[in-house]
Amino acid sequence: MGQEINLMENYPKSKRNVDERGMEKTEDDRALARKFGKEFFDGDRSHGYGGYSYNPRFWQPVIPTFQRHWGLDASSSVLDVGCGKGFMMHDFAELIPGITVKGIDISEYAIENAIEDMKPHVQVADAKKLPFPDDSFDVVISVTTVHNLEGEDLKNALREIERVSRKGAFITVDAYTDEEEKKRMFAWNLTAQTILHVDEWKNLFDEVGYTGDYYWFMP
Repeated sequence: MGQEINLMENYPKSKRNVDERGMEKTEDDRALARKFGKEFFDGDRSHGYGGYSYNPRFWQPVIPTFQRHWGLDASSSVLDVGCGKGFMMHDFAELIPGITVKGIDISEYAIENAIEDMKPHVQVADAKKLPFPDDSFDVVISVTTVHNLEGEDLKNALREIERVSRKGAFITVDAYTDEEEKKRMFAWNLTAQTILHVDEWKNLFDEVGYTGDYYWFMP
Protein backbone atom coordinates (compact mmCIF):
# COMPACT_ATOMS: atom_id res chain seq x y z
CA MET A 1 0.00 0.00 0.00
CA GLY A 2 1.14 3.54 -0.71
CA GLN A 3 0.91 6.47 1.65
CA GLU A 4 -1.87 8.64 2.99
CA ILE A 5 -0.92 12.03 1.60
CA ASN A 6 -2.92 15.13 0.76
CA LEU A 7 -1.71 15.95 -2.73
CA MET A 8 -4.84 18.10 -3.08
CA GLU A 9 -3.87 20.50 -0.30
CA ASN A 10 -3.72 23.45 -2.71
CA TYR A 11 -7.10 22.78 -4.30
CA PRO A 12 -9.49 25.63 -3.36
CA LYS A 13 -11.84 24.81 -0.50
CA SER A 14 -15.57 25.22 -0.91
CA LYS A 15 -17.17 28.00 1.15
CA ARG A 16 -20.64 26.46 1.04
CA ASN A 17 -22.41 25.45 4.23
CA VAL A 18 -22.01 21.67 4.38
CA ASP A 19 -24.84 21.01 6.83
CA GLU A 20 -27.19 23.21 4.83
CA ARG A 21 -26.37 21.37 1.61
CA GLY A 22 -26.94 18.02 3.30
CA MET A 23 -30.42 19.05 4.39
CA GLU A 24 -31.27 20.08 0.82
CA LYS A 25 -30.34 16.80 -0.89
CA THR A 26 -33.09 14.33 -1.82
CA GLU A 27 -32.99 10.80 -3.21
CA ASP A 28 -34.31 12.22 -6.49
CA ASP A 29 -31.30 14.55 -6.60
CA ARG A 30 -28.98 11.60 -6.04
CA ALA A 31 -30.66 9.48 -8.70
CA LEU A 32 -30.33 12.29 -11.23
CA ALA A 33 -26.72 13.02 -10.29
CA ARG A 34 -25.73 9.36 -10.71
CA LYS A 35 -26.68 9.49 -14.39
CA PHE A 36 -23.65 11.81 -14.85
CA GLY A 37 -25.37 13.65 -17.67
CA LYS A 38 -26.04 17.29 -18.46
CA GLU A 39 -28.07 17.71 -15.27
CA PHE A 40 -25.09 16.65 -13.13
CA PHE A 41 -22.48 18.83 -14.82
CA ASP A 42 -24.44 21.82 -16.09
CA GLY A 43 -27.86 21.63 -14.47
CA ASP A 44 -29.15 22.83 -11.13
CA ARG A 45 -26.77 22.94 -8.16
CA SER A 46 -29.10 20.66 -6.18
CA HIS A 47 -28.03 17.64 -8.21
CA GLY A 48 -24.54 18.47 -9.37
CA TYR A 49 -22.00 21.17 -10.11
CA GLY A 50 -24.51 23.77 -11.20
CA GLY A 51 -22.35 24.61 -14.20
CA TYR A 52 -19.00 22.89 -14.80
CA SER A 53 -16.65 25.19 -16.69
CA TYR A 54 -12.89 25.65 -16.82
CA ASN A 55 -11.18 27.92 -14.30
CA PRO A 56 -7.39 27.82 -13.81
CA ARG A 57 -7.72 28.54 -10.09
CA PHE A 58 -8.75 24.95 -9.40
CA TRP A 59 -6.10 22.64 -10.87
CA GLN A 60 -3.18 24.93 -11.65
CA PRO A 61 -2.22 25.19 -7.94
CA VAL A 62 -2.38 21.38 -7.64
CA ILE A 63 -0.36 20.31 -10.69
CA PRO A 64 3.03 21.43 -9.22
CA THR A 65 2.35 19.24 -6.15
CA PHE A 66 1.72 16.24 -8.42
CA GLN A 67 4.80 17.12 -10.44
CA ARG A 68 7.10 17.23 -7.41
CA HIS A 69 5.63 14.09 -5.88
CA TRP A 70 6.39 11.89 -8.89
CA GLY A 71 9.13 13.90 -10.60
CA LEU A 72 6.99 14.40 -13.71
CA ASP A 73 8.44 15.97 -16.85
CA ALA A 74 7.86 16.12 -20.60
CA SER A 75 8.63 12.41 -20.95
CA SER A 76 6.02 11.35 -18.37
CA SER A 77 2.52 9.99 -18.96
CA VAL A 78 -0.59 10.45 -16.80
CA LEU A 79 -4.07 8.90 -16.92
CA ASP A 80 -7.02 10.68 -15.31
CA VAL A 81 -9.73 8.18 -14.33
CA GLY A 82 -12.97 10.14 -14.06
CA CYS A 83 -11.62 13.04 -16.08
CA GLY A 84 -14.92 14.88 -16.57
CA LYS A 85 -14.35 17.58 -19.17
CA GLY A 86 -10.56 17.22 -19.03
CA PHE A 87 -9.76 20.34 -17.02
CA MET A 88 -7.00 18.73 -14.91
CA MET A 89 -5.50 17.21 -18.06
CA HIS A 90 -5.48 20.62 -19.73
CA ASP A 91 -3.55 22.14 -16.84
CA PHE A 92 -1.07 19.26 -16.83
CA ALA A 93 -0.39 19.90 -20.53
CA GLU A 94 -0.10 23.65 -19.97
CA LEU A 95 2.21 23.51 -16.96
CA ILE A 96 4.35 20.53 -18.09
CA PRO A 97 4.69 21.00 -21.86
CA GLY A 98 5.18 17.74 -23.72
CA ILE A 99 3.65 15.48 -21.05
CA THR A 100 1.33 12.73 -22.31
CA VAL A 101 -2.16 12.96 -20.80
CA LYS A 102 -5.14 10.68 -21.34
CA GLY A 103 -8.51 10.56 -19.63
CA ILE A 104 -11.57 8.36 -19.33
CA ASP A 105 -15.01 9.06 -17.96
CA ILE A 106 -18.25 7.10 -17.85
CA SER A 107 -20.14 10.24 -18.86
CA GLU A 108 -20.80 10.63 -22.57
CA TYR A 109 -21.94 14.18 -21.88
CA ALA A 110 -18.64 15.12 -20.19
CA ILE A 111 -16.53 13.63 -22.98
CA GLU A 112 -18.63 15.27 -25.69
CA ASN A 113 -18.21 18.60 -23.91
CA ALA A 114 -14.54 18.26 -22.99
CA ILE A 115 -12.28 21.29 -23.18
CA GLU A 116 -11.27 21.63 -26.82
CA ASP A 117 -7.55 20.80 -26.66
CA MET A 118 -8.20 17.61 -24.69
CA LYS A 119 -10.89 16.13 -26.95
CA PRO A 120 -8.36 13.94 -28.83
CA HIS A 121 -7.13 12.55 -25.50
CA VAL A 122 -10.36 11.58 -23.72
CA GLN A 123 -12.81 8.73 -24.24
CA VAL A 124 -15.91 7.20 -22.71
CA ALA A 125 -14.88 4.17 -20.64
CA ASP A 126 -15.52 2.49 -17.30
CA ALA A 127 -13.05 2.58 -14.43
CA LYS A 128 -13.63 -1.10 -13.70
CA LYS A 129 -12.29 -2.06 -17.14
CA LEU A 130 -9.73 0.43 -18.36
CA PRO A 131 -9.06 0.23 -22.13
CA PHE A 132 -5.28 0.26 -21.83
CA PRO A 133 -2.53 -2.42 -21.65
CA ASP A 134 -0.65 -3.20 -18.45
CA ASP A 135 1.81 -0.52 -17.30
CA SER A 136 0.56 2.02 -19.85
CA PHE A 137 1.11 5.12 -17.71
CA ASP A 138 3.68 6.40 -15.28
CA VAL A 139 0.95 7.73 -13.01
CA VAL A 140 -2.81 7.21 -12.68
CA ILE A 141 -4.89 9.82 -10.83
CA SER A 142 -8.54 9.37 -9.86
CA VAL A 143 -10.18 12.10 -7.80
CA THR A 144 -13.55 11.35 -6.13
CA THR A 145 -14.43 8.71 -8.72
CA VAL A 146 -13.91 5.09 -7.63
CA HIS A 147 -16.24 5.55 -4.65
CA ASN A 148 -19.06 5.90 -7.18
CA LEU A 149 -18.80 2.11 -7.56
CA GLU A 150 -19.51 -0.60 -5.02
CA GLY A 151 -18.67 -4.23 -4.27
CA GLU A 152 -16.67 -6.08 -6.91
CA ASP A 153 -16.94 -3.17 -9.35
CA LEU A 154 -15.09 -0.95 -6.88
CA LYS A 155 -12.46 -3.61 -6.25
CA ASN A 156 -11.97 -4.10 -9.98
CA ALA A 157 -11.51 -0.37 -10.50
CA LEU A 158 -8.75 -0.30 -7.89
CA ARG A 159 -7.12 -3.33 -9.49
CA GLU A 160 -7.34 -1.68 -12.91
CA ILE A 161 -5.64 1.48 -11.64
CA GLU A 162 -2.91 -0.72 -10.22
CA ARG A 163 -2.62 -2.68 -13.48
CA VAL A 164 -2.12 0.24 -15.85
CA SER A 165 0.20 2.33 -13.64
CA ARG A 166 3.97 1.87 -13.82
CA LYS A 167 5.28 4.17 -11.11
CA GLY A 168 2.41 5.27 -8.92
CA ALA A 169 -1.19 6.30 -8.44
CA PHE A 170 -3.28 8.65 -6.35
CA ILE A 171 -6.97 8.44 -5.50
CA THR A 172 -9.34 10.38 -3.27
CA VAL A 173 -12.50 8.83 -1.82
CA ASP A 174 -15.36 9.88 0.44
CA ALA A 175 -14.54 8.83 3.99
CA TYR A 176 -15.05 9.59 7.67
CA THR A 177 -13.25 9.10 10.99
CA ASP A 178 -16.15 9.29 13.47
CA GLU A 179 -19.93 9.13 13.66
CA GLU A 180 -20.42 12.87 13.26
CA GLU A 181 -18.36 12.92 10.07
CA LYS A 182 -20.22 9.83 8.85
CA LYS A 183 -23.60 11.50 9.38
CA ARG A 184 -22.45 14.63 7.56
CA MET A 185 -20.87 12.65 4.73
CA PHE A 186 -23.96 10.57 4.01
CA ALA A 187 -26.23 13.63 4.11
CA TRP A 188 -23.93 15.67 1.86
CA ASN A 189 -23.09 12.97 -0.69
CA LEU A 190 -24.67 12.94 -4.13
CA THR A 191 -22.94 10.23 -6.17
CA ALA A 192 -20.81 7.95 -3.96
CA GLN A 193 -22.05 4.38 -3.63
CA THR A 194 -19.30 3.45 -1.16
CA ILE A 195 -18.46 5.62 1.85
CA LEU A 196 -16.24 3.98 4.46
CA HIS A 197 -14.30 4.71 7.63
CA VAL A 198 -10.69 5.50 6.75
CA ASP A 199 -9.53 2.23 8.33
CA GLU A 200 -12.03 0.27 6.24
CA TRP A 201 -10.69 1.95 3.10
CA LYS A 202 -7.13 0.99 4.05
CA ASN A 203 -8.21 -2.61 4.60
CA LEU A 204 -9.87 -2.61 1.20
CA PHE A 205 -6.76 -1.22 -0.50
CA ASP A 206 -4.72 -3.97 1.13
CA GLU A 207 -7.23 -6.65 0.13
CA VAL A 208 -7.16 -5.77 -3.58
CA GLY A 209 -3.44 -5.05 -3.73
CA TYR A 210 -3.70 -1.34 -4.43
CA THR A 211 -0.22 0.12 -3.81
CA GLY A 212 -0.81 3.72 -4.82
CA ASP A 213 -1.23 6.79 -2.64
CA TYR A 214 -4.58 7.97 -1.33
CA TYR A 215 -6.40 10.65 0.59
CA TRP A 216 -9.88 11.35 1.89
CA PHE A 217 -12.63 13.67 0.81
CA MET A 218 -14.50 15.01 3.82
CA PRO A 219 -16.75 18.08 3.46
